[in-house]
Amino acid sequence: MKHALISALLGATCLAAPALAEEAWFPYPAEEVTPAFSPEGKPAPIDYVALDKADKPFKICVSFPHMKDAYWLGVDYGVTEEAKREGVKLNVVEAGGYTELPKQISQIEDCVAGGAQAVIIGAISYDGLNSVVKETAAKGIPVIDLVNGMSSPDIAAKSLVSFETMGHEIGAYLAAKHPAGSPEVKVGWFPGPAGAGWVEAANKGFMEAVKGSAVTVLEPRYGDTGKEAQLKLVEDVLQANPDVRYIAGTAVTAEAAQGLLRERGLTDKVGNLAFYLTPGVYAGIKRGFIEAAPADSMVIQGRIAVDQAVRVLEGKDYVKHVGPKIFVITKDNIDATAREAVLPPDGFQPVFSVN
Repeated sequence: MKHALISALLGATCLAAPALAEEAWFPYPAEEVTPAFSPEGKPAPIDYVALDKADKPFKICVSFPHMKDAYWLGVDYGVTEEAKREGVKLNVVEAGGYTELPKQISQIEDCVAGGAQAVIIGAISYDGLNSVVKETAAKGIPVIDLVNGMSSPDIAAKSLVSFETMGHEIGAYLAAKHPAGSPEVKVGWFPGPAGAGWVEAANKGFMEAVKGSAVTVLEPRYGDTGKEAQLKLVEDVLQANPDVRYIAGTAVTAEAAQGLLRERGLTDKVGNLAFYLTPGVYAGIKRGFIEAAPADSMVIQGRIAVDQAVRVLEGKDYVKHVGPKIFVITKDNIDATAREAVLPPDGFQPVFSVN
């Protein structure tokens, strides 16, 4: 009932600002999880509508694990563009990789010391940031959980999708192609850096989706989402398993694998799948070198996180746990997909400050 009222009020705000029509990214198909933050929470469809402008130029700090791949560039595009649109100040820091938890904690502490009024975190670790989140929230500074997920009970909001669902979507795609009773196919599976919440969730969803099908998953190969690390893992699997039929894993895995498969003349023999989308994966699907990937609209996740932060700071009602609706992109539907919602523009370079 509360969110029906929000939708009505936000709809009125939209109607009152026709000048924004060309640049408005909303309403956007999304899913709200209720109860918020609960592992038992159930998603329900909503149309997410953002504020017109912030009341004040609030100071917001955003902490990313890294910007080594195009996924986080897309999130960066989302947070910085929304900060510009809503008229708030934004500072972005990145820790350099999923092994750099102490650095991320230190950077968040620096954000707070520097006067941030809200902090948005793409977490390196599901549990490892709980202390710094608690300290930050205790100072009256709201923390928004963006993309990766955290177990902290002290966050104010989550802007993310279920990576369990993302993993499940690509697993279900494979299971539908190779149902029980059909010939067995072996899949090399590369879920990402061990210990990250999003990785464990994606692994769980993928494994559940292929259960009972003709898909046999080789031992998961965990590793950092740098291209060199993923390329080495894929090379090892191809060397040890010449009969592997699919490579499935992170977007970086798929991007690295497409060149390797071409070099070895395996493009028509080994399918290549990702469980999330980046510009490289998008291009790979267009060119026929990557078969499929679910889109989690990372640009929109970034935009929503900034809008949530502003709403909390202004004491306005807000959707506590929400993410864009997930859908699988293949060569059959890619031309009908609005690229600007799911990816940053071509040639986008990292933006670290909005003033």
